This record gives sequence, C-alpha cells and structure tokens, in this order.
Amino acid sequence: MCKKYRFGIDIDGTVTSPETFIPHINKYFNTSLTLKDITEYDLSNVLKITKNEFWKWMKQHEENIYKEADLALYAKEILVHWNSLHELFYISARPVHVHDLTMDWFQRCELPYDHIELLGQHNKLAAVKKHKIDLFFEDKHDNACAIAEECGIPVILLDTPYNQDSIPDLVYRVNNWKEAKTLIENIFN
Repeated sequence: MCKKYRFGIDIDGTVTSPETFIPHINKYFNTSLTLKDITEYDLSNVLKITKNEFWKWMKQHEENIYKEADLALYAKEILVHWNSLHELFYISARPVHVHDLTMDWFQRCELPYDHIELLGQHNKLAAVKKHKIDLFFEDKHDNACAIAEECGIPVILLDTPYNQDSIPDLVYRVNNWKEAKTLIENIFN
C-alpha cells in the first residue's frame, strides 16, 4: 500500500463499540438487552415503542451516550497506525449540534483524524462522493450496500447482530478492526 488512500469512517457502532447504547437503554427502559438481542438497526422496533418515543428518549440522552462511548475492539490501535499512511475522514449520521462534544471525545480518546463531518441523517452517499472516499467503514447494512453499489468502492462492514442481511460485491464483513486491517492490506496490494 504505497498510495495514500482516503478512508471514510462511520463513528457509532463502527469506531465506537456497537454495545454503546445498550447500558443506557437498559437503565431507562428497565430491560436487560445484550448485543445479541439487537437484531435490527431500528431500536424502536427492538424496544417495541414508537419511533417518536425512541427519538424523544434519544434527544434526552444522546449527549451522555456519545460522551461515554467506548471504542470498538482494536479501533484505536489500527486508526493510529493508519494515521500516517492514509487520510481518515469520519462521516457520521450524528446530528450537527453534537459536533463540539464529538470533537472533545476524539481528543479524549486520542483518535487521529483528517476530517470529521456530522450529517444529521443516515444517507452518506453525497458526502462519500464529495470527499472522494476510496474505502468506507460502516455498521449499518443498508448504508454499506448503498455506498458500495452507488460509489463503486469497497466497504468494510463491522459485523453485528443487526446487520446480517446478505451483502453485495464490494461489501466485506469483518468481526473487528484487526480483521479489517488484514483485509484492506489484501484489497490494496
């Protein structure tokens, strides 16, 4: 990998642990969910509540959730390793109003970045195209598929119970960031 590639990277469930939301959900909703119970991305369906109820809860708790988010296994060591080799562009569905909190979290975790963009919505296609991303990391199944198919770039899908639908060519499922690093070395060599 001699060329410097521009990696697009989702934050929540990708750089952060996919279990980040679970303790907050369990405490508020008095449940005892584990990651294995989260078999779909839409948490309102998992909790059997309306989308409005979920988003009301999310607005009340999102800042604490994002502040307290744990890193995904091996994410930091791999991203630090790639920092001098590639450009790291984080493209997230997080709302714009948590920008400062997100920047503080990156500083506190000592995560390298070249660019951080919060979109406030899940469709990342325009941002991926605008920033000329060469490869993307994602945990949301439909985002991974859309980016691979629309942009024609490899997408690394971090495996979770909520993204188990079939995947098209150019989407590669991995269990963790170490597997992602090995896969990327194979893709670009």
